Amino acid sequence: MWRSLASNMLTFLLVGLFLVAGVVLWGQSQYRSAGPLESAICLRVESGSNMTRVSNDLVDQGAVTNARIFRIGADYQDKAGDLKAGSFLVREGATMEQIVDQITKGGASTCGTEIVYRIGVTRNQMEVRELDPESLQFVELAEFDPDADDAPEVYGEKRDQSDTRYRIAMAEGVTTWQVADALKAWDVLSGDAGELPGEGMLAPDSYEVRPGTEVSTVLADMQDKQELRINAVWESRQDGLPLNSPEEMLTLASIIEKETGLSEERGQVASVFVNRLNQGMKLQTDPTVIYGITKGQRVLGRGLRRSELRRVTPWNTYLIDGLPPTPIANPGLASLEAAVAPEETNFVFFVADGTGGHAFAETLQEHNRNVAKWREIEAERANSGN
Repeated sequence: MWRSLASNMLTFLLVGLFLVAGVVLWGQSQYRSAGPLESAICLRVESGSNMTRVSNDLVDQGAVTNARIFRIGADYQDKAGDLKAGSFLVREGATMEQIVDQITKGGASTCGTEIVYRIGVTRNQMEVRELDPESLQFVELAEFDPDADDAPEVYGEKRDQSDTRYRIAMAEGVTTWQVADALKAWDVLSGDAGELPGEGMLAPDSYEVRPGTEVSTVLADMQDKQELRINAVWESRQDGLPLNSPEEMLTLASIIEKETGLSEERGQVASVFVNRLNQGMKLQTDPTVIYGITKGQRVLGRGLRRSELRRVTPWNTYLIDGLPPTPIANPGLASLEAAVAPEETNFVFFVADGTGGHAFAETLQEHNRNVAKWREIEAERANSGN
């Protein structure tokens, strides 16, 4: 009898162990298998939340099938206490294990709201946008001029959310003063600019920042990136250029940046100035005259007067020989590269052609014809009111 009872107990125990093992294996399979999500979602984890709330939210959004298995898996991986606040892009078919990794590893949010401060040559712009998880495209919620317009209500709402991301988008061709002035005016940043980097020493690019970041820290990051670009581009320069230093390259690149906004023209514009330098001709470029007037601290907003073309400043390339003493703006990487690798041409003149580009010429006679065409276009636009 006792032998039979012991045998039955052993059988029950083995069956129980097999059942437990089966449940564990099933749970592991559920935890690591592709999830039921058919299209991506943006999972928002509030500050102070916990795995129970998050797992229930995931079930409600159709991202996981079992909240308990999700929590057990997080506990088993010893990640339940590592939950981070933020907005996380959960892709279609994401496993529970992948989602746990996303919401516990930290770092910047991968979806949700982003506020972008665009620092431009003629005006600044604030944009509030949100990532659509299905299309992975940003949807604009608001756009306004921070220097002229009252901030819309949605800006204040998103500013109060802990998971909102902030980005500075610095355009090519802005001056150092413009950048510093814009950064000091943004309520997301703090502190003063300190001693400004030299003209041209800020890299036009996109920079993610956190609330409370010092203005001087942002400027230092921009300067560090520009120094890396300058050093790398200078090392790649062509032989025989009329440039004696990285500083001269930077100055030439800033002139190229201000003379054309078309990427396909940079090499040709660079060739004009390189040819002029090689031939001992004055550069005669309007943006340098403008910089001599404004020192980069305002937008001229009108055409140059004859008296200004004759005004003596260190930057007036109608009067001085060679390059001006400093850059006149912050050039982007493409203009830096054009300065050290200009196209091989015989062009020494160019003028606007009415299409947003320029007409290039090798001789003064050809250039004068191009100028006459441009004057006709200007007259027609004036008469039509455009």
